[in-house]
Amino acid sequence: MTLYIDPPTWPGHGRMWSHLVSDVSYDELHAFAQKLDVPRRAFDGDHYDLPAHRYADAVAAGALEVGSREVVRLLHASGLRRRKRQGAQARRM
Repeated sequence: MTLYIDPPTWPGHGRMWSHLVSDVSYDELHAFAQKLDVPRRAFDGDHYDLPAHRYADAVAAGALEVGSREVVRLLHASGLRRRKRQGAQARRM
């Protein structure tokens, strides 16, 4: 089981966030998040959003630290990347 996390450099809701991903399956990703007590509502289509204060917890549990571009590359290479719906993307801007 290998999970990956990028640094908490993504701003939102007054916090900085990381992305937690799997390059194998969503089942693996959900199981890891459950082990960390990360709520399912933090799942955003193909990754979990983790606040900066949970970054060290994920790394201590075995997530490998990678850059943000590597997270995207891993998702694409695994076939697990899901694009946001156009309406959801427009609302975020």
